[in-house]
Amino acid sequence: MTKRALITGITGQDGSYLAEFLLSKGYEVHGIIRRASTFNTSRIESIYVDPHTPGARLFLHYGDLGDSGQLDNLIYNIQPDEIYHLGAQSHVRVSFDIPEYTGNITGLGTTRILEAIRRSGIRTKFYQASSSEMFGAAPPPQNEKTPFYPRSPYAAAKVYAFWMTVNYREAYNLFAANGILFNHESPRRGETFVTRKITRAIAHIKLGKQEKLYLGNLDAKRDWGFAPEYVECMWRILQHDVPEDFVVGTGETHSVREFLEEAFSYAGMDYNDYVEIDPKYFRPTEVDCLLADASKARKLLGWEPRVTFRELVKIMVDFDLKLHGIEPPGEGLRILKEKGFQWTTNEVSVESRME
Repeated sequence: MTKRALITGITGQDGSYLAEFLLSKGYEVHGIIRRASTFNTSRIESIYVDPHTPGARLFLHYGDLGDSGQLDNLIYNIQPDEIYHLGAQSHVRVSFDIPEYTGNITGLGTTRILEAIRRSGIRTKFYQASSSEMFGAAPPPQNEKTPFYPRSPYAAAKVYAFWMTVNYREAYNLFAANGILFNHESPRRGETFVTRKITRAIAHIKLGKQEKLYLGNLDAKRDWGFAPEYVECMWRILQHDVPEDFVVGTGETHSVREFLEEAFSYAGMDYNDYVEIDPKYFRPTEVDCLLADASKARKLLGWEPRVTFRELVKIMVDFDLKLHGIEPPGEGLRILKEKGFQWTTNEVSVESRME
């Protein structure tokens, strides 16, 4: 029988890649989207088909993580075999400005879905998108046994959602698992996140549309990987025999400054000529260093990242240059082809490498 999956946050970076991945596996995919006066589905345009089309396997439903009644109805009516909960207010810096909203959507949104599963009585597998930000000030490297020390409203909300997932697993015998994913980027990353902000600025500067790039803490270190590889690990977590929690990352850490240096130098530029520090981009409480110990995922799931940090930077720079009509150096494009990924006019697709 065809498996049926429900994805919250399907229009985001991870949700769009995951939808492609599951469709390539033969799934029927349902996604929850928010009603808006403007189109917000650009990341899934390449896989969208009219639901009236014979053989259609992608279906979108309006909903909101703050509306428990609608979530109850959707989960009961769709009867998914797997639920991937990726939706959230996911911008860490912004969470300091809207902490209550962040707690409601990022934290309580998870509880609403878990309660809907429990009340409906359906037998489904639940994936909670946890975050490396939960580790916060905990010393690196961080693994599944590292105590959480959240340093932002976003991280605190994710810690709450993590423990609610564990609680429902233990209290109600649900197949509920956490994937603690470290930073993962791609050409589909939102433009306000630092990596995409950097690569997009390079294109704008070359076109004369932008003179300066304003950033915050350049010394923060993160474990950066390639998002299409991480959504495959989400799926592997739900195919595991028992529900467990997994740290997912590359095992390398690099600073924002290193990302800047790699990106600008690859484009033939010196970042010192264009970058200025704006204190408003500093967080009130900073996370200095995140570094994944993903040995459990390697051992039990057989998952290994293939795209390196420097390859990731080149892929993202090539994308933004090409998107803005500038001929890119091309190494990122070559890397994608060599590793089995497909380059299209405006995005990276994972479909070609899935069996």
